[in-house]
Amino acid sequence: MKLSPRIAFALIAVTASALVIAGLVIGEWLRINPYPLCIFQRVLYLAVAAFAILGVVLPGARRLWAILIALSAAGGLATALYQTWMQLYPEQGTQCGYGEPNLIERLVDWLGMQWSYMFMATGFCSTRENILGLSIANWSILCFAMLLGAGMWTSKTLPPNR
Repeated sequence: MKLSPRIAFALIAVTASALVIAGLVIGEWLRINPYPLCIFQRVLYLAVAAFAILGVVLPGARRLWAILIALSAAGGLATALYQTWMQLYPEQGTQCGYGEPNLIERLVDWLGMQWSYMFMATGFCSTRENILGLSIANWSILCFAMLLGAGMWTSKTLPPNR
């Protein structure tokens, strides 16, 4: 089955947006306090969705949008892997929220002041809540890997100007 470029980008946008919505619903349902790395991953899912929407509406630069999708997903994958490491070895990692805030924590704090429901971080990064045997960070690894693959596939297989 061959996907049209518009459909491929639309599917990526819907998937990334659905993951943000699922994160909000799961957080409310299970009363999970989001942490700075979780919120940063949410921002990266939104970036993937935004670049995919641009791929739908601005077809002249689809290869660029696909590359930006892949880069955003790679950043999310790295963040989820780091968070998983922090959850597995909390005594070895620097707990986010303690000490001088890093760039990610400053961004998350600023976003939390702008739109608290979506971006307010109130939990600790080493906290591990399991859903079907995997932590939310573990699930995020799988989702970002899928989006990274979709972005890479799209950048290589779709013609740049269609």
